[in-house]
Amino acid sequence: MIAPLEIKRMSDEELVRLYVDNQSNRYFEHLYSRYSDKVYRKCLMFTKDPVKAEDFTHDIFLRLILRLSSFKEQSRFSTWLFSITYNYCTDQLRTNRKKAEVPVEEDMDWLDDQDDGNMMEMEASRLTSALDHLTIEEQSLLLMKYQDEVSIKEIADIHNLSESAVKMRLKRAKEKLKKRYMETLLFLGLLVAKLVAWAKFDK
Repeated sequence: MIAPLEIKRMSDEELVRLYVDNQSNRYFEHLYSRYSDKVYRKCLMFTKDPVKAEDFTHDIFLRLILRLSSFKEQSRFSTWLFSITYNYCTDQLRTNRKKAEVPVEEDMDWLDDQDDGNMMEMEASRLTSALDHLTIEEQSLLLMKYQDEVSIKEIADIHNLSESAVKMRLKRAKEKLKKRYMETLLFLGLLVAKLVAWAKFDK
């Protein structure tokens, strides 16, 4: 019998192996405690509905139990789990034909990339608006790369794509995001100009 403290110190991958070999819920419960809140918050980002996010989280962990034996440790467990999460949310939202708004963290650290310095200058609220015009798939790809820090190789393996295909999709998603962001800036600039003109006219 493995002591609870020893189980707590185990890596995700060790817990998965023990669960697959022994089918003991105590190992799965530790994985659940580590990741349930993270999965819930990712679901909430897409659904914007706490109740639906809870339902999604429940369904994802049910799927996880059934799929744990297929985890081959070709990537980190967290990467594998988050890919399941993104794919599930994407499938559900596509099926319901709903557009999900993905909130942007105020510090925008998830967009910190050596080739994307100009994106760091985007204001959070306007970036959120721009993200809303991207497809669920494009949002998921950007979040995996810049928020979850999943490598290009891992994303390629998860989606069964070549690394060059992943890079191209990321490039297109970023270009689309920047275009939408600039359109938002232009619209706001014109609006401000009109307000200033009206203010002068009223005087």
